[in-house]
Amino acid sequence: MSTAIFPFAAIVGQSQLRTALMLCAVDPSIGGVLIRGDKGTAKSTAARALAAVLPPVQRTPGCAFNCPPGGTCEHCTVCAAGTPAPSPVPFVTLPLGATEDRVLGSLDIAQALQGGRSFQPGLLAGAHRGVLYIDEVNLLADHLVDVLLDVAAMGVNSVQREGLSVSHPARFTLVGTMNLEEGDLRPQLLDRFGLMVEVTAPRDKAERSEVVRRRIAFEADPAGFAARWQDEQQALQARLATAQALLPDVALDDAMLDLISHLCCEFDVASLRADIVLHKTSRALAALDGRMAVTPADLRTAAQLVLPHRRRRKPFEQPGLDDERLDELLRDAAPPPPADAAGEDGQDNEEGEQEAPRAGGDEEEVFAAAATGAAPRIAVEAQVAYGAAGRRSTAAQAPRGHALRAVPDEQPTSIAIGATLRSAALRGSTTVARADLHQQVRAGTGANLILFVVDASGSMAAQRRMEALKGAVLNLLTDAYQRRDQVAVVAFRGQQAELLLAPTRSVDLAEQRLRELPTGGRTPLPHALQLALEALQRADGGGTPLPPLLVILTDGRANVPLAAGGDPWREALALADALAERRTPALVIDTEQGYLRLGRAAQLAQALGADCLTLEELSADSLALTVRARLGQ
Repeated sequence: MSTAIFPFAAIVGQSQLRTALMLCAVDPSIGGVLIRGDKGTAKSTAARALAAVLPPVQRTPGCAFNCPPGGTCEHCTVCAAGTPAPSPVPFVTLPLGATEDRVLGSLDIAQALQGGRSFQPGLLAGAHRGVLYIDEVNLLADHLVDVLLDVAAMGVNSVQREGLSVSHPARFTLVGTMNLEEGDLRPQLLDRFGLMVEVTAPRDKAERSEVVRRRIAFEADPAGFAARWQDEQQALQARLATAQALLPDVALDDAMLDLISHLCCEFDVASLRADIVLHKTSRALAALDGRMAVTPADLRTAAQLVLPHRRRRKPFEQPGLDDERLDELLRDAAPPPPADAAGEDGQDNEEGEQEAPRAGGDEEEVFAAAATGAAPRIAVEAQVAYGAAGRRSTAAQAPRGHALRAVPDEQPTSIAIGATLRSAALRGSTTVARADLHQQVRAGTGANLILFVVDASGSMAAQRRMEALKGAVLNLLTDAYQRRDQVAVVAFRGQQAELLLAPTRSVDLAEQRLRELPTGGRTPLPHALQLALEALQRADGGGTPLPPLLVILTDGRANVPLAAGGDPWREALALADALAERRTPALVIDTEQGYLRLGRAAQLAQALGADCLTLEELSADSLALTVRARLGQ
């Protein structure tokens, strides 16, 4: 099987993506690039192709720490006896399932058994002075995110393992790809990426056909295809090497620096890292273009890469930058043109800046979400089996968390090194046998699958209850986002219910579907509960099932049966009993309002064995909802 990499020079279109990657090559201190976009848009292809055009670095062959000449790490035993030579820039892929020991490094067990203590370098040592690439970075486990944040901040990897204390340099360019449908990144890690690029598939048919043509040619003959692009690859590498040499001499004057700070303030950017990265990126752009001074055009291009993911955002607001506002700020900061140069092109189009009127629907009513108080927190009173990283349920056998104990296990997934070595020592042996192996048992927190069942029937339009309902669900989605849960949405209105959103980590997508949800029609509650039951059954059969939470928002006034001539309320209660048999923790939010109330939502909650709250109670500030889970009972 061929291991050839698609040539960087052969990538069609995606000019902003290629520019961002080359800027990180010119100045690695920019901090890397995050590539967001739909699947099949060449995100991974471009990231991996970068390695082949990076100018080589000087390193000693066999050095696991990638020490620079004259800067040998104190733990390196290779560089002192070797001679540096040009080598390809390190390009290390961080697997999503990597253990912390594999990333940070660990005690060399072979040396430990012989009575010595030796450090075995991890992936971060191998990425020093190079690129650390993470595909689907938004799915990276929280404990690895914490590791990356610490090392990226300090540029040093410090390891404390089994009485071993080691520190070594770890400065790398972080390149990550992600599909927004799978969920977003933690803000702390998002800020660590110097640049961010949004990638979409080309809409031009000629460009799309050229993409397919080149890809088919590459797959048919990878070596021959790469050879045809060798001259362009070498030209790119030479251009990057020239830009690296020119970068220290590129000037950015005080007026331009003041403009950088002005842009960051005007776009409400909280992180001061934005100012620094904007400064570095503007200079790298000038160097890449072979110029000695930064221009406003450089600053505009840099701002489009540096600022969008750092703006202060409301929950679920997507990153982005108003290009018209950016042009206006740059134009206001520019010196006025000569009097005879002013003309039509210099006039502001006030009419074009007005907000376009919203299109309204004639048949369906779509309510906005009402503003509510602080997001309520849902806690689960049970220890569950670990499914995926998260911050809600207490999970047993978690890969990360505080160590509880070590237990004998001949096939451990996380070796308790101390207990394993002690077992061998007690036998009087210097060799570890399988019977000596111990499993490290940890207690941590895991994610949940929260299934929202939302009543969008016509009765929700009365007293504008749909506004309050959407506001309540948005609050609960905020809690789900903070705790790294998966979410799914079933909505019901008219004659039937529908699975509005299959289980996903993209809470932003759930919020979008909810905002666009129209209100009207009858109340097919039985069908909604049936879909909820089917969704939970499918989730159980998934690769890594998550402990589910069921949140139902309704007034309970079912009036559409599943079977012709059936009683919709009895059908709803029967399905509630079936859901209760699954012992799924549930919460019912009673949306009924007014003087006369039927109390159907409370009866539904009783059949489910669930708690029942009103919308008013859910909207109270600082509310903590405790769901009494019966998982595993």
